[in-house]
Amino acid sequence: MQLCSREYYQCISLVAILVDYRNFHAFSRFSYLNQLLLTDMIPFNKPYLTGKEMHYIYQAVNSGKISGNGDFTKKCHRFFEERYGFKKALLTTSCTDALEMSAMLANIAPGDEVIVPSYTFVSTALAFVRQGAKIVFVDSRSDHPGIDEESVEDHITNRTRAIIPVHYAGVACDMDKIMNIASRHNLLVIEDAAQAIEATYKGIPLGSIGHMATFSFHETKNINSGEGGLLSINDPRFITRSEIIWEKGTNRAEFFRGEVNKYGWTDIGSSFLPSEIIAAYLWAQLENMADIQRKRIEIWDHYLDGLSYWANFNDVGLPHIPDYSSRNGHLFYLVCRTGSQREEITAKLKNKGIQAVFHYLSLHKSKYYMKIHGDRELPNADRYSDTLLRLPLFYELSIQDVDVIIDIITSS
Repeated sequence: MQLCSREYYQCISLVAILVDYRNFHAFSRFSYLNQLLLTDMIPFNKPYLTGKEMHYIYQAVNSGKISGNGDFTKKCHRFFEERYGFKKALLTTSCTDALEMSAMLANIAPGDEVIVPSYTFVSTALAFVRQGAKIVFVDSRSDHPGIDEESVEDHITNRTRAIIPVHYAGVACDMDKIMNIASRHNLLVIEDAAQAIEATYKGIPLGSIGHMATFSFHETKNINSGEGGLLSINDPRFITRSEIIWEKGTNRAEFFRGEVNKYGWTDIGSSFLPSEIIAAYLWAQLENMADIQRKRIEIWDHYLDGLSYWANFNDVGLPHIPDYSSRNGHLFYLVCRTGSQREEITAKLKNKGIQAVFHYLSLHKSKYYMKIHGDRELPNADRYSDTLLRLPLFYELSIQDVDVIIDIITSS
């Protein structure tokens, strides 16, 4: 199987443009195929454009309301609340901002402790550090990069205020265990569901189980708006205050709904709401979410089918999906035996113009937090930092390209 014959794809992409040069989706596909032709490269990621993004952005601009919390923002909020059962949904400019909002809502203060997996993006921890909290890092599971639920309780003290489970690669943490621990110790649970759109735990949407949750619409995510995020509120006691924090510490949202006759500064907060341009872009993605998810899961399944025998024979780990979790086609990765094996596979793919990438460095070993964490070892988090390799996965990646990637990896 050849890596998508360049001449073939050049021809069909040119035909697409000639048939309708004004069609934005055709142009998007042409750009990707032309990139393959000119660079002879399959990137790790390519943000997908459905074709309606520019149309909706034009509508938003033409409406005269582009500063945020307009019609497209409201459409997105309703979508999330109705589809996933969130009691309140608030778009934010990033998942980092959503996490910072959750830390404010949780009243995290200096001296408090927050339990976070070490193998995660820095924002998961940073949002609580900014409030003065001490981060207590917990190791990953041996069979999956997600937090080791069994060791969470060992790290709870009388200063612990919250647990932040991260649903890595869209695979659910064991939320029954985490919620039971939180209930026994009167702690908040804030789900970091940045990678978990459309994923479930025992059939329940991720992001709807904890007291709050955060999502990302960064360009690397299944559903993207370039940059963007969402805070979901599942505990009613946080609803009113969440809007105030979202609107710079004012009750401005209530004022525009006619619930108060004037608005003013009532609490802490910041400018967390995104512009209508971002919301309009996101709405185009949400309208096409079923198709996006179908294709990503098809690619994910094809990787699994094509690599399982080789991985088993070579003692390489593939994504583990517990019985209680669904898969959402966000990431497909290898867990290599050693760092050198990862380097060898990365080099083989790079030599063929294919970009595969590492992921996180364990936060407990970061330059910023190492001294605070101390010398407590987290071996599983370090193993994933040293050996995990993510493979290309995006909507416009063809099955033929996936076959080529599989062939390169499995070749001697």
